[in-house]
Amino acid sequence: MAAATALACTGLAACGTSNVAAVKTPAGAPTAGTVIVRSRPVTARFSAYGQVQPIAPLRVRAAEDGTVAAMLLVPGSPVAAGQILARLDGPQIEALLVRRRAAVDAARAGLAAARSGLDVERRQLALDLSTRQAVASAQSALATAEAGADSAVADLRAADRLRYLRSPAAGRVLAVNAADGEQVMAGQTVLTLQADDRLWLRAAYYGADSAAVRVGMAGVFRPASGGDAMAVRVVAVSASLAADGGETVGLMPARRAKPDAPLPRRWTAGEYGTVSLAAGTRSLVAVPTAALVLDHAHWYVLVAGPAGVRRQEVVPGPARGWFTFIVRGLIPGQRVIAENAYLEFHRGIAARYTPPD
Repeated sequence: MAAATALACTGLAACGTSNVAAVKTPAGAPTAGTVIVRSRPVTARFSAYGQVQPIAPLRVRAAEDGTVAAMLLVPGSPVAAGQILARLDGPQIEALLVRRRAAVDAARAGLAAARSGLDVERRQLALDLSTRQAVASAQSALATAEAGADSAVADLRAADRLRYLRSPAAGRVLAVNAADGEQVMAGQTVLTLQADDRLWLRAAYYGADSAAVRVGMAGVFRPASGGDAMAVRVVAVSASLAADGGETVGLMPARRAKPDAPLPRRWTAGEYGTVSLAAGTRSLVAVPTAALVLDHAHWYVLVAGPAGVRRQEVVPGPARGWFTFIVRGLIPGQRVIAENAYLEFHRGIAARYTPPD
């Protein structure tokens, strides 16, 4: 029995979370298999399953009516920012370009006429056949014509760019919503993309853990694939329970502590693993897990004192290795039975048990 007590003390010291030792007690108090509990700081951690998902998909829409052409992408294809994804053809887009070119030609003709009119007014002014007011009016007309020509050219360039659907950011194709040769309308989604820089980690917490998670909490994401762990922080809490009773939490990679620190690795959509959040440090009493006894949905420990052994109801908290921290019910310095606690708790049960008739 003394050897078992020494072994329990040695194991508790090796754990590093509590300083518990077996000591001699006054006469009348049991000493075998007992330990004195001490309080030690413990950091509460909330763990949950998490998966990397897009914050929001990018939808590439048709700006004008037309027919999809040169669609060579498939779901999963990587795209670069500004890359041409498809082209719009057909009578509608061609008619738009014709109108824009005609507007440019008309604007340039008006510009040429305004310049010629200004030249005429200046020559006539030199011959005293015109007035300065007429020259000023001709200059104003020329400025208006130049602005109209610039606007018409810009509209033509914009219409020409509308023919091409470009990627707004680097990423991957999630879905192709219109096939090559399909007629589309203005505003219709042609492709759905996932931007590489718009990913976050989504995790669901339940019960008391969901109420304790706050924006700004730091944690660690450990991929199930076995890759390097990543430091993360909570950036959003949904503040509404899902149908399964969980609360969704959004996390992003933590910022670098120093400017010269290495950049965190990039994660990929669909990656999943375990998220562990640190919720602060507090001082709790630790007992060997073997000292806990569950009876009628309540947890107890057996406290040994000069008057003998008594039952003490407790509220267990987080567990670390072979030891469990007690949230409520014990104070530092108390002696508890850590060996054969169940047998001691139910000692004499045969005398109290009445068999049915």
